[in-house]
Amino acid sequence: MRAKITYFITAAVLVVYFVLVGSRGLMLIEHGTLLTVTFGVAVLILPIIGVWFLWQNTRFVTRANLLATELEAEGGLPVDELERDRYGRILRDSADEVFARRKAETEDAPGDWRSWFRLAVAYHDARDTPRARKAMQRAIALHDKKPVQV
Repeated sequence: MRAKITYFITAAVLVVYFVLVGSRGLMLIEHGTLLTVTFGVAVLILPIIGVWFLWQNTRFVTRANLLATELEAEGGLPVDELERDRYGRILRDSADEVFARRKAETEDAPGDWRSWFRLAVAYHDARDTPRARKAMQRAIALHDKKPVQV
């Protein structure tokens, strides 16, 4: 729940920032000289890119949460069996052991979105965020029966 609140607060702050930057870009364009119009257009590009990234991330998180909800209803969410240090951080050897099992499970069933979801969680626990994201994207694509990029 804390992560959701943080995400929504960050998204709201970004939207306010995009509005402020966009208004400055429009003011530059309204000034009407070649230089200010050029800068105004350049300034307007930043919030457009930012809104696109925010939209893509929100879609990704929403779809991943839908998969988690469905997997939970099926009783297939991965059980937290990771060993932790006294500060609550996941021990690397424990994460590597769980990851190896999840990877083997995914290799046995490469077309199953559930195994890719669990592999994404294992990547995340092993602190490999880029691969976790790619595995989750693959799980989403398989779930939605869309073509999967190799």
